[in-house]
Amino acid sequence: MITDINIEPARHSFENLSSRPKKDAKQLNTIIETIYDQVARDGDRALKDLTQQFDNCTVKEIQVAENEINNAGKNVSDELKSAIRRAKSNIEKFHTAQLSNTIDVEITEGLRCMQKSVAIERVGIYIPGGTAPLFSTVLMLAIPASLAGCKEIILCSPPDQAGNINNVILWTAQLCGVTHIYKLGGAQAIAAMTLGTATVPRVAKIFGPGNQYVTAAKSFAQHYGVAMDMPAGPSELLVYADETCVPRYVAADLLSQAEHGIDSQVILVANDTKFVDAINIEIDKQLQELPRREIAKEALVNSKAVVLNEVVSAFDFINEYAPEHFIIASETPERYIDKIVNAGSVFLGNYCPESAGDYASGTNHTLPTDGWSKSYNGVNVDSFSRKITFQSIDKRGILDLGDTIITMAENENLQAHANAVKIRLMDLENKGV
Repeated sequence: MITDINIEPARHSFENLSSRPKKDAKQLNTIIETIYDQVARDGDRALKDLTQQFDNCTVKEIQVAENEINNAGKNVSDELKSAIRRAKSNIEKFHTAQLSNTIDVEITEGLRCMQKSVAIERVGIYIPGGTAPLFSTVLMLAIPASLAGCKEIILCSPPDQAGNINNVILWTAQLCGVTHIYKLGGAQAIAAMTLGTATVPRVAKIFGPGNQYVTAAKSFAQHYGVAMDMPAGPSELLVYADETCVPRYVAADLLSQAEHGIDSQVILVANDTKFVDAINIEIDKQLQELPRREIAKEALVNSKAVVLNEVVSAFDFINEYAPEHFIIASETPERYIDKIVNAGSVFLGNYCPESAGDYASGTNHTLPTDGWSKSYNGVNVDSFSRKITFQSIDKRGILDLGDTIITMAENENLQAHANAVKIRLMDLENKGV
């Protein structure tokens, strides 16, 4: 159950209540910098040593061989293949709708401005393995990358102790157009894609969730000119339960996130303590049936319940917390939509579990955590492309706009900027235009 229950907390305490479990930042950064230095110095040898150290397995070849990928499907059930194909279809449908059209606007006579999307040529995607190999994340990252038109999609995922990547991850990667797969996990995988080695190519941008080490390593990659999708660390869920919620549904949703890992966090916000009590009873009941109950129990230690009777106060807290996943457990969720400011992905109503978005509804489950939904959105097709702008100015356009440019440039004391326009205007004047 959730034991940390906060009844009608004061507004000034909302920021403190929104805190997530943290690892010492200084120690974490030291570890990440050491890993980067080792990979920069020793390349593939470092990757193999770090895999032995952190994943407790010996990897002879870092790259997954083609025959391993081709044979992976033999170990995936037809039922699961069918489910993955259905999810792929839904995700493709939603993400295809995000494809941006070229913008072409005539600003004034003789002046046109344009914008088009250009895919990032080589991207890296990180797929967590460990206690729960997330083959669904392959769908969420490889599909929009393929739709955007990325030429190379580099996938890294931690191997098991036998030195193999999960067969479902391999099969799904092949299904979604991943071009290269490597047996690498953790911060060393991020360092490899950032720096490049003899075997692993350097990428331009890295995507994917992970633990605090992976998130810190992605942030560190930016020192080397490699972009990241967003800060996406341990998974989290907030549920707002009003008087029309179904307690056993809410409990199931909270546990669905708690089982991700011991560093996950779930938050329950309710308008009455009786709903918290009812949901806690259901949590204890359902917990006993879960194979990953020990992991969920530890995650619940980091979790909280907040009771706020006033809807305005409740959503003030929710927006301060800025959840990765946000469920509105209500028969009338639409009445709360306008109050949502900060959230990664929102699930509306008693019949909309967060696990639908995790797998097959069509939206993306790679989302900002740790309050970063205040400034980041989740992954979409545009995440894998850049916007390039163009402008076209003819004689009429420069005659019309020239004085404006000159005035602004001269007032910024940038005379060369102004002269670039003046010489064109003088030429046109000499030609009698």
